[in-house]
Amino acid sequence: MSERILIGVAWPYANGPLHLGHITGAYLPADIFARYHRLKGNEVLMVSGSDQHGTPVTIRAEQEGVTPQQVADKYHRQFVDCWSKLGISFDLYTTTDTPNHIEVAQDIFLTLLKNGHLYKDRMLQAYCPQCQRFLPDRYVEGTCPHCACDRARGDECDECGKPVSPSELEGLRCVLCSTAPRFEYSEHFFLRLSAFQDRLTEWIEKQTHWRRNVLGSARNFLNEGLRDRAITRDMDWGIPVPQPGFECKRLYVWFENVIGYLSASKEWARSQGDDTAWQPFWQRDARSYYFLGKDNIFFHALSWPATLMGYGGLNLPYDVPANEFLTIEGRKLSTSRNWAIWLDDYLERYDPDALRYALAVNMPETGDSDFSWREFLRRNNNELVATYGNLAHRVLTFAHRHFDGLVPSVGELDERSQYLLGEAEATLGRIDKLLYRCEFKASVKEAMSLAHEANRYLDEKAPWKTIKTDREASARSVYTILSLLTALRTALYPFLPSSSERLHSYLGFDGSVKEQGWNAQCLPPGQKLRQPEPLFIKLDEEIVAKEMDRLGSSD
Repeated sequence: MSERILIGVAWPYANGPLHLGHITGAYLPADIFARYHRLKGNEVLMVSGSDQHGTPVTIRAEQEGVTPQQVADKYHRQFVDCWSKLGISFDLYTTTDTPNHIEVAQDIFLTLLKNGHLYKDRMLQAYCPQCQRFLPDRYVEGTCPHCACDRARGDECDECGKPVSPSELEGLRCVLCSTAPRFEYSEHFFLRLSAFQDRLTEWIEKQTHWRRNVLGSARNFLNEGLRDRAITRDMDWGIPVPQPGFECKRLYVWFENVIGYLSASKEWARSQGDDTAWQPFWQRDARSYYFLGKDNIFFHALSWPATLMGYGGLNLPYDVPANEFLTIEGRKLSTSRNWAIWLDDYLERYDPDALRYALAVNMPETGDSDFSWREFLRRNNNELVATYGNLAHRVLTFAHRHFDGLVPSVGELDERSQYLLGEAEATLGRIDKLLYRCEFKASVKEAMSLAHEANRYLDEKAPWKTIKTDREASARSVYTILSLLTALRTALYPFLPSSSERLHSYLGFDGSVKEQGWNAQCLPPGQKLRQPEPLFIKLDEEIVAKEMDRLGSSD
């Protein structure tokens, strides 16, 4: 029986290009998971979009002397292009600036207000006398009271991941002019998050399948005690607050962007010609998964579930498989110092599947991981090219040369060949269980282990030798490897969709890998193989030095 799987992927701020930290944190694991479930025949809805609101966009606009809309539109187009090239298979990728999203976000706000979960109160707000305006959270920086990082923002500290307010920061300064702001009272709407403390605690304790780091983070926030949070801001860019007297204020971006998972689902439903098509993914026995980086755990594991509880009638998250951070060449990623690898830049020069593999096999699922160009080169040349790609290419070209480009006919397979095909099926079974639990790094390593085993088998059988003395033995080994390649094609499709589709074609199949389903099928003898080309390109050693030179200045 098929399952319904809702996959919500964190909404990237449309204020700058995507980097590898974004990809390994949320978008690649989400795509792997979506492709796996589609192969299994499950109903999948994967949604996200560009977060066009909030202060990151307005700050960039002021720095560049353009409008926030111009900034948001520019990077949204860039994001869409990158998703296409990298193979991120959204069912819908939209923006937070659509009339649909505004309508859904305001409906959530008004329903929470009606249900008594919002209230008005005054709060001290940072006011810059130089800029002569109230400063939204990200317009102020200071020293974090929790970890002493001196570049903590007014909403959250990137260093320790804890939510903060501007009044908690020491050495507060305006990010635009560096003036020390003063505090003045401003009226806002607050979410009664503290009222959900007990319900959230009871719910969190039932999520025993969550990753230990995510569960630990959520428990830490609960142990500290949840505080009510303002969900409106003094600014003119974003979704209007649907209440009189708040015409100059907007909904807080971290209140409305998570609502995007619901609004995008409704937008997708309308695109299918059925306004109710979103409901089975939100109101029945569907499972919802939210993919994001660890700095967003609070909003997805606590704040968003509280909003859903207050709204009523919608599923709470089934899992929040947040990833830890990716460092670059042993150093923390820093966009301001250009210590980052930008996705659009990478895609201009290298194979997208090579990046997907390098990030997947070293994914920061339970702890930070590091990306280095030397390790990328090694993974590409030694594992993709020499182990997997070479296995496929030499067997396919051998079959074309000696078996007329057909899957050879064989009699009964010998014990070694039967074992290998049995191991292929067992490997698919293990990967199935791992992917179901969102264990991506272990999954791809299982697949490559099977490729190593296949190479050992091929070296043992040496069909290039037996073709001269025992054609039947040569046929058996070629048939076995070709059939094993169908299993590898399936196992690696969620990770390497482009090369898996090409291998699928070389093996003589029509259509897409997804149509074949999740199985370790043996190739039918006599199937016509297509002329192969190498699946991956070997890279020159000199790229390491070249790419290191492209990274930003060192301290």
